[in-house]
This record gives sequence, structure tokens and C-alpha cells, in this order.
Amino acid sequence: PEPKPSASAKQQQQQQSAAASRPNAKQTSFPADTTNAVRLKCRELLSSALKCEDMPDGCNLDGLAAKIEECIYNEFGDTNMKYKNRVRSRVSNLKDSRNPALRLNVLHGAIDPERIARMSADEMASDEMKELRQRFTKESINDHQMAVTGGTKTDLLKCGKCKKNNCTYNQVQTRSADEPMTTFCYCNECGHRWKFC
Repeated sequence: PEPKPSASAKQQQQQQSAAASRPNAKQTSFPADTTNAVRLKCRELLSSALKCEDMPDGCNLDGLAAKIEECIYNEFGDTNMKYKNRVRSRVSNLKDSRNPALRLNVLHGAIDPERIARMSADEMASDEMKELRQRFTKESINDHQMAVTGGTKTDLLKCGKCKKNNCTYNQVQTRSADEPMTTFCYCNECGHRWKFC
């Protein structure tokens, strides 16, 4: 009869077989080679988005696209919807004919693959687009501020936030006719708004 292996020998044997079946934790090359069809397609899309007429000499588009894709993949760890949206965003921003500076900065190395993989839409936008967004933001803020002439100025109401008496108020009948009017107040000093009945 054969001797039965001890419990500790079985555990050691299982650990060795598990370690042998596990892929090597150290990555030997960057970017890593992949057989994942989604990742390969994303690399292909990034590579085509990087193509332009005035390319620097010796520029390896496929290698650069693979590095960008690898950085995005490392952030999400999977080819889920967030990963796909991030790749799609990079492709559309790199292809944008109104923003050639972004593509050239990536090709010339001014923006490294890790940075382009993590940039926000605002960071990738062209100077023209940044200016347009800033103008829309200012207009939106101005449109939503209460007009100074929109109410009655008074020093009888005290702001609960800054404790100043420089306020403007409006009275509106918001409930039934036999209920008191609602008073909407606005502090002209700090912009605080409140209401009371």
C-alpha cells in the first residue's frame, strides 16, 4: 500500500499548482499584449484618431495608442461601459478638427499617455471651446441672479446669514386667498434667500 500524503503536504501541493496556473504578476512589457477583442478594437480606434498629416518622424502610432489604452484599462480594470466611454471620449477629442493642438501635443510627447488617459473633457477642450464655456457660464449666472429692481428694498429685515439689514423682498399669494401672503427675501449683501409667511 502507498503511504497517504499528510494534510500539510496536500496544502503545499495545491499552492504550487495554483501558483503555476496563475499568470505572472510582473508585467514584462508596457503596454501589455492582449488578445481581448474589445481592447484591440479600442487600440485600433485610438491609433486611427492619432493619425494626421504633419506627424513627427519615428512616431509609432500603434505603440502610443496601446499605451493610452493600457492606462485607461489599468484605471478601470475591465472593459466595462466606463472604460468604453473613456476611450470613446479620447477618440472623439483626438479626431476633433477644431482642436489639432491636442493631437500634436500627444504625438510630440508634451502630453504623455497616462495624462491623456485621465484628462477631463474641459482639460482636452480647445482654447476656443474653453472660452465659449466660460462665456456661457457667466451668462447663465447673470440670467439666474435676481434683478435688483425685482423687489422692494428695506432695512427692516435682517439676513440670517450675514446679519445685515440690506434686503429686498417680494410678497406673493402662493396659497388660498384667506391665507397670508408669502414673503420672499433676498439679501443684497451676501445673496442669501429665504421666505416666510
